[in-house]
Amino acid sequence: MTEDRDWEETSDRGHAMVPATPRDVVHIRVGSFILVFLFALAVLGIIARAPVMTGIAVVAAVVVVIDIVLAVRRQKDRNVGEAG
Repeated sequence: MTEDRDWEETSDRGHAMVPATPRDVVHIRVGSFILVFLFALAVLGIIARAPVMTGIAVVAAVVVVIDIVLAVRRQKDRNVGEAG
């Protein structure tokens, strides 16, 4: 049973050619992993009534979200990356 994959380009060796670079994928995966810990740190700061710790966690989370958004935008740009 084979699927019709006309919408996806393949290389000469049969590998899928996508606009994502390994760097973008790492930014998205590691960034989402860091967001979980920053969320936990922010909640802990709220519970412990430590506004500085909460503020640092929130600012760091905003920076990570911006990095993830930029990585996703780079993935969607067809002129960037190995397949671009």
